[in-house]
Amino acid sequence: MTNISKLASKFKDYVSPALLAVILAAIISGILFFINPIHGLADNGDFYRAMLGNGIYRLPHPSNQYLSYVIPKFGIMKYLNENNVAVFSSQSLFIQLALVLNRLFYSRTIFDIRFLGVVYYVFYLGGIYLLTKSLVYPYKKVRSYVVALLVVVMFADSSFTLYFNSFFAEPGMLIAMLYAFGALMAIAHKCYQKNWPMVLLFFVSSIILITNKQQNAPLALSFMVITIGLFFLPQVRARKLLLGLGMLGILIAGGVTYALINTEFSTVNQYQAFTHGVLMETGDPSHKIAKGGISQQFALMRADDYYPKTYAAVKPSGKLVTKKLTKRVGLAWVVRYYASNLRQFGQLLDVAAKDVMVTQVKAVGDYTKSSGAKPGTQVTYFTAFSAYMGAFFPGKFAFLCLLAIAFIAVYGVSFYLDLKSGKITGIIRFFLVLGLMTMVIFVPIISIIGDGDADLAKHLFMVPLSLDLVIIQFIADILHHRLWQSSTESRDWNEK
Repeated sequence: MTNISKLASKFKDYVSPALLAVILAAIISGILFFINPIHGLADNGDFYRAMLGNGIYRLPHPSNQYLSYVIPKFGIMKYLNENNVAVFSSQSLFIQLALVLNRLFYSRTIFDIRFLGVVYYVFYLGGIYLLTKSLVYPYKKVRSYVVALLVVVMFADSSFTLYFNSFFAEPGMLIAMLYAFGALMAIAHKCYQKNWPMVLLFFVSSIILITNKQQNAPLALSFMVITIGLFFLPQVRARKLLLGLGMLGILIAGGVTYALINTEFSTVNQYQAFTHGVLMETGDPSHKIAKGGISQQFALMRADDYYPKTYAAVKPSGKLVTKKLTKRVGLAWVVRYYASNLRQFGQLLDVAAKDVMVTQVKAVGDYTKSSGAKPGTQVTYFTAFSAYMGAFFPGKFAFLCLLAIAFIAVYGVSFYLDLKSGKITGIIRFFLVLGLMTMVIFVPIISIIGDGDADLAKHLFMVPLSLDLVIIQFIADILHHRLWQSSTESRDWNEK
C-alpha cells in the first residue's frame, strides 16, 4: 500500500487532472483522424460555403464526392479567386491557418483535409486543458481525476471530433465554447492571478462562436446574459465600461452575422422550413397551408430537401416554386402558421428533443473510400457517451424545459448565497448556467422555425454541447462540495 501511495503521489506531482485529460483526448482523437484510414465527415452539400471563399476546390474524382465517403484531398486555386464568399464566417480563420501549414509542409496546389484537422486539434486540446483545470482547481484529489476522465468521455467523443476532418463549421463552435466556458469558470474558481486575460478570452471566443455560423446570430442574446455575471466582479467604473464594450461587441457580432445571411442561404432555409416543418407532423397539410394562401399542390413536397439526394418531382430553385412558395413563405408566415397550429409545433419540438443528444451526423459517411468500408458507414469508435445519451435521453421538449429550470433553480441558490456573502463564484456560475439554458430552450425553437427537422444533429449542436458543459460542471461541483458553498473568497480584479 505504501508503494501505491508513493506512486499516486508522484503521479499527482507530474500529471495534473488537466494534463491527464489533454493526454487522453490527444491519443483518442489523434487515432481517429490522423492514422490511416483517416476518419471525418463526408460532404452533405454544404462544404462549398467554406471552400469557395477560401480558394479551395474539388479535384476530379471517378466516384460521387457527396454523402458516402470522406474526401481527403482538394485543390488549391493558384490565381485570383473569383468566387464570392458564400457565407460570412469566422471559420475562415481556421481554414486559412490550415492552408498556411499545408503550403509550408505539404503542397501549394493540393490541400490535405488533415491540416485543417491539425488546426482544430491543437486549439481543441487547449480548450480541454482550460475546461478541466477550471472545473477542478485548486484540487488534485482522486475526485479531480474522476472529473478529468469524465471530460474526456464526454468531449473526446467521436461524434464531436469527427467534425475536425471536414468543412463543417461545428468544430469552431465546439472549440470556442470550450474556451468561453473554461474562461468564465477559471474566473469563478480563481485559477489565475489576473482575471482580465480570461475576460478577454471569453469575449473573443464568444464572438468567434457567434460569427462561426449564420444560424448562431441569435446566440448573441444568450452570451449577453452570461456576461452579466462579470459585472459583479469588484472593479472600477472604467472596467465596467470595458465590459459594456465587450457586450456591445457580442451584440454587433450577432447583428452583422444575421445581416450578412445571403439570399441563397435564406431561400434554402425557407424551403426546408416549409417541407421539413410546416408539412410535417400533421395529417392534412394541404388544408392548413391553403388557409395561409399557399397552393395545396405544394403539400406533395413533404420532407423534400432543397438539394435532393435523388430525383425531385419539382425543382426547388425553379421559377414556379420561387414565385408561388419561397417568396411567400418567409419567417413571419411560418411564425403565424405555428401560432395557429400550436399542437403541430409542439409535436415538431418533440421531434427535435428526440434528436437533441444524437450528436453524430447520420446522413453522411465517416470513412474514406480507400478504407474499404461500405458507403455511408458510421464510426462507432469511442462513441459510448453520445450513443447512450442519444438512446436514453427523454425525447420530450417539456423534459428539456424542466431540466433547464432545475439547473437554473439549483444554481440560483448558489447565486443567492454568494451574493449575500460577497463572493463571486456562485454569481458567475448562475449567469453562465442561465445563458446556456436559454440556448437549450430556444435553439430547438429557432431550428424548427428556421429549417424544420432537416439536419437536426447539426442545427441542434449547441444544445447537447451546452447540456454537457452544465452536467460536467454540476458533477464537478458536487464532487468538490462547492455546489452551494464556494471554497474561496472573492478577489479584486487586478489589472496591469
